[in-house]
Formats: sequence, C-alpha cells, structure tokens
Amino acid sequence: MDVTRLEIAECLETTFGEGPRRRGELITAAELGGARQEVLSTLDRLPEGPFSTLRSLWGHLPEVPRSA
Repeated sequence: MDVTRLEIAECLETTFGEGPRRRGELITAAELGGARQEVLSTLDRLPEGPFSTLRSLWGHLPEVPRSA
C-alpha cells in the first residue's frame, strides 16, 4: 500500500502544537504514533527542516497523493 498525505497527517496530527519540528522529530513522532515503515521512509526523504505546519511538508513530497 502506498503512503498518502492523509496517512502522514494522521501520524503527525498533534506534532506541530508545540512549534516547528525538524525531520528527526517528525520521524520520532510518527514512530510513537504507530506509523508503518513506509511512512517513516517517506518522512526520512524530507530535508532537515524546520517545518512549522503539516502543510509545509507537501512541497517536499509532491509525489505523495492526498488519499488512496
């Protein structure tokens, strides 16, 4: 199954409430949220950051569809 923006959003839904996050922090949050390995690999392709919002990720992941 391919990774979607919806799946990434579900894994990171509470991550940005405390300010900008770097790539490693996003991966850790996704791991704690039970993300699949494919999601973690997708997040690992991001630049270091920081990222202020979930929406700020999408410009770096244009190939990831919104939903299945």
